[in-house]
Amino acid sequence: MNETGTLEFFKVQSRAFAETLAKYCGREELIDGLLSQAFSSFDGNVAVQSEGYPALACHKGCSPCCTLRVTATAPQVILIARYIRWTEARTKDVNLAKRVARADKETRGLTEARRVTLKRPCPFILQGVCAIYPVRPLACRGHACYDRQACVEAAAGRIRQIPLSEPHHIVRSLVQNAMQFALRDAGYPWSLYELNQAVSIALTEETCSTLWALGQDVFAPARIEEVSPEEMAQVFDQIKESLGNTSSFG
Repeated sequence: MNETGTLEFFKVQSRAFAETLAKYCGREELIDGLLSQAFSSFDGNVAVQSEGYPALACHKGCSPCCTLRVTATAPQVILIARYIRWTEARTKDVNLAKRVARADKETRGLTEARRVTLKRPCPFILQGVCAIYPVRPLACRGHACYDRQACVEAAAGRIRQIPLSEPHHIVRSLVQNAMQFALRDAGYPWSLYELNQAVSIALTEETCSTLWALGQDVFAPARIEEVSPEEMAQVFDQIKESLGNTSSFG
């Protein structure tokens, strides 16, 4: 995908997210509508962009990379918390929420590099399988590799570089950034959050979806700020100007 194609893709995605936000504004279906669009757009476009590339080594039960820090937007966090509550109500098993709480205590405030060194498995990995796979974040969907052994070696700290899928990485970044762009333009909190802490907040605060929809940054304590919100906002403003659109996408 060249620079022109990247900008056009971002423009189309941003406008589509803006339309979805306007359509579901004030409705319970907002989170589901937004993320259904995000996930389907990622799947469809990564399939196209991956044509001609080698087959991925990723498969069910393959979790060497699941010690990395994961970030997610508020809608993704809310969806995961909702899925956990649904799963626990169906199975009468509250271990998943407890695992997230324990993981949060161990990983809160750690840098990405420190998380890799810690080698702490993701709390959602149960017997090598992701317990939230249907609603896993875009960050997880976009982290795909062509060599499983390389992932194992990297997880053990023996190598640093692994053959990641560039199409997965690029499409994930564009879809996620376009969603953030549209969220900011529509007045919703649009940051990225550390997953363990943010999900812990969502599981504790049952009204988090309502508060977020009202514009309250309920997940602010878990916000990732390697790139400050001000810097990110400036980048989004520059993109908006380059798109020749100074008004709301809605």
